Amino acid sequence: MDSERIEELRRRVEALEAEAAALRARLGTAGDAGSVPWASAGSGREMLAAINERYRLAARATNDAVWDWDLRANTVEWNEALEAAYGHAPAAAEPTGDWWIAHIHPEDRARVHDGIHAVIDGAGSNWTGEYRFRRADGGYATVLDRGFVIRDASGAAIRMIGAMLDLSASKRAEAALRESEDRLRLATAAARIGTFDFLVRTGALTWDDRCRELFGVPPGTPVSYEGTFLAGLHPEDRARADAAVSAALDPAGTGSFDTEYRTIGLSDGVERWVAAKGEAFFEEGRAVRLIGTVLDIGERKLAEMRQREMNERLEELVEARTAALRKSEEQLRQSQKMEAVGQLTGGIAHDFNNLLTGITGSLELLSARIAQGRVREVDRYVVAAQGAAARAASLTHRLLAFSRRQTLDPRPTDVNRLVGGMEELIRRTMGPGMVVEVVAAAGLWTTLVDPNQLENALLNLCINARDAMPGGGRLTVETANRWLDARAARERELPPGQYISLCVSDTGTGMTPEVIAKAFDPFFTTKPLGLGTGLGLSMIYGFARQSGGQVRIYSEAGEGSMVCLYLPRHHGEAEEAVPLPELPALPRATKGETVLVVDDEPTVRMLVAEVLEELGYAALEAADAASGLKLLRSDMRIDLLVTDVGLPGGMNGRQMADAARLARPGLKVLFITGYAENAAVGNGHLEPGMHVMTKPFAMDALATRIRELIEER
Repeated sequence: MDSERIEELRRRVEALEAEAAALRARLGTAGDAGSVPWASAGSGREMLAAINERYRLAARATNDAVWDWDLRANTVEWNEALEAAYGHAPAAAEPTGDWWIAHIHPEDRARVHDGIHAVIDGAGSNWTGEYRFRRADGGYATVLDRGFVIRDASGAAIRMIGAMLDLSASKRAEAALRESEDRLRLATAAARIGTFDFLVRTGALTWDDRCRELFGVPPGTPVSYEGTFLAGLHPEDRARADAAVSAALDPAGTGSFDTEYRTIGLSDGVERWVAAKGEAFFEEGRAVRLIGTVLDIGERKLAEMRQREMNERLEELVEARTAALRKSEEQLRQSQKMEAVGQLTGGIAHDFNNLLTGITGSLELLSARIAQGRVREVDRYVVAAQGAAARAASLTHRLLAFSRRQTLDPRPTDVNRLVGGMEELIRRTMGPGMVVEVVAAAGLWTTLVDPNQLENALLNLCINARDAMPGGGRLTVETANRWLDARAARERELPPGQYISLCVSDTGTGMTPEVIAKAFDPFFTTKPLGLGTGLGLSMIYGFARQSGGQVRIYSEAGEGSMVCLYLPRHHGEAEEAVPLPELPALPRATKGETVLVVDDEPTVRMLVAEVLEELGYAALEAADAASGLKLLRSDMRIDLLVTDVGLPGGMNGRQMADAARLARPGLKVLFITGYAENAAVGNGHLEPGMHVMTKPFAMDALATRIRELIEER
């Protein structure tokens, strides 16, 4: 450092002067020629010359401007550093003390002159002064000058040796540092930011006035880490803030200190929110210092609290509004539901009244003709009643398809093969005025679907297309593989994945958006009265949804229509169509088998009982589950339970069968239901020995199923 260099130079000068003093003592005074032999005097002069040479070498080696002032002659000798440091060549400098004094700044000159002469004229040896010295370019350098006075044996000052250290760079650095500190102080004061400085080893903590203000500590009050900082924190925040400091001082961490806490003013008791940020400094793997800033964030916290309150209020308003909208939507849905139910029940009532008229009328005429003995005419009434009943069954089937509650028999199906098998039927249905084109995709995937229901859906779509082209046109049946990404699947209300599509398009009248929106509503039709039930598309929609797929209509008025079924891909081979074998006549029972029939409809019980009697089985009847269960828990022989699923009294047919099997574990059960097999299936599967038939069914089909079940082993 600069002070160390000056001290080293001073020590060298003192050593040289000590040698010179010793030499002078040996030589004696110049007037006392006899005290020392001249040979010795010559030797002493040589030693003095050697000492002076060493001094000159030392002065040449330093970067400081070294001067040697002969006080008696008022001459000054400079080393070469005078030029390097201040631009004055030693040869050009006047070799007098007056030249040196003249180059001192006028404001400093008197002070330096008085200070140095106070040492020279007194008994002191060391002098130190700081002043401004004019360089050769006219500018001033700030120097630290230190001199050592050499005295003779009488104590008179005869010589002074010193060195000038240029402090300009350090002074500029100090000025810049002060300016920076001033700017920082002004900036932090303007921003209301406080500062802290924590010395880890000593535990010394320093706060500026703003930091004290945030902790409610009066100016000048001593502060400490535990007694002031931790004690001034809100109890709920104390442990967290202490942990944040420990984490910052951890050598394994980042050294960053960043936390927020509340303070409780030690003198005023005011609660304040503070954000603290800082940086830790480490030496030899240990934290030695933590410096940082603190900022009052009370207004921000207040704004955040108000924002939260506003958000909560907004959420309450949104929730209330949403609830009101949900209520309105629910009311609208209920209104639409009631409208749809009204339309549905009206359509059902209309169609069933027509069918019942045909059935009851035929039965009345049948009864009348039998009473009149005109039995030859009864066949046509029987046929008429059966036809009306079959149409009623078909209507029920369509309603179940619409509600997605029909009993399906899904199988791996090759839709290309299915369409090819129906192509001739489609052409005959369309008539001679239509052009039919079938476009079958190569490598079409298999789908798991009920092939009979898919055939019905395809035929229905073709009939609709035919009716939309009264003047003739083109019908196209097309299959394709479809890979629906997230967007395409979302547009079709399906999960993303692989599907096959079966599309039927025509060049007919097309549909308006309003018609498309209602096309799948039950009993909605655009056909003239008597030419359509309005259940075709709704049945197709229900079938597609029940099969895990979707149906979509693409149409514009006057531009034709295209209806597409999307069915999920099935990874498996399609099944070959197996023709139904002809059933042989059923043999009569010969082992006294007994069948329990449980149904709340007396007519159904009567018909099933008569079928059983025709087959030679004994029949037991019950109108509800409680009565049936009583018989099942008795010791009577019962080989088969035939029961409806929906029964009165709080227990359905499946529950009765499960209870009966506790007493009769091997009991065989045939569920007959007019709705669907869902209730019979229960938790998702039928137990072994349980089967389902959907009403209405032909009596011969019932007889066949009963015989098969009884004969099973």
